[in-house]
Amino acid sequence: MKAVIVNGGPRKQWNTAKLLESAKKGAEDAGYYTEWFDLYDLSYTGCRSCLACKRKGLADRCRCFIRDGLSPVIESIHSADRLIIGTPIYFGEPTGQLRCFLERVLYPALDYNTFSTLFPGKVDVDVFLTMGETRESYEKNYKARMEEYFASFRMLKGNVTIHPICDTAQLDDFSPYEMAGIPSAHKLERRKTEFPAMLELAYKAGKGV
Repeated sequence: MKAVIVNGGPRKQWNTAKLLESAKKGAEDAGYYTEWFDLYDLSYTGCRSCLACKRKGLADRCRCFIRDGLSPVIESIHSADRLIIGTPIYFGEPTGQLRCFLERVLYPALDYNTFSTLFPGKVDVDVFLTMGETRESYEKNYKARMEEYFASFRMLKGNVTIHPICDTAQLDDFSPYEMAGIPSAHKLERRKTEFPAMLELAYKAGKGV
């Protein structure tokens, strides 16, 4: 069994990465071989609309023909059983790197003859969303949009589960920054008292329990 972990955030030692590390540990404890990719370390673009994947007569109609830093990630996902994604929410959306990743993984799988999926395997997807918004704000303003956004990953023929991790602290020290509108004391207290439970949630999700 294989699980691919994709960090769609730029910070390797903060909320999104820490949650993915915990999920990775859970997956490994459940017997999965894991591969980890940091999207911000890779040089790649989104779909270029070259339509090479839509040409007639292809032996592999689910292949992206662009060769760049994302190619090994896509190839790894094609042989995986699980995909575990993490992204912070910036300006109400997943990161730009995550969006480009989505296009490149899923567009080749779209069959324009039947508007179904060409994906040959079955990959279950877990998505961790980290954000400063409260859970109440997420439920009211973001949940429906995020569920619609990540429903695209059903093209991989597995289940898609979203794990919103809300009201997180952006920093461990707010004092050097012009961020007076952020309730920093509240954020830091939550990181100390609540974030361990969030890590445990990620571990259990990675383990599949």
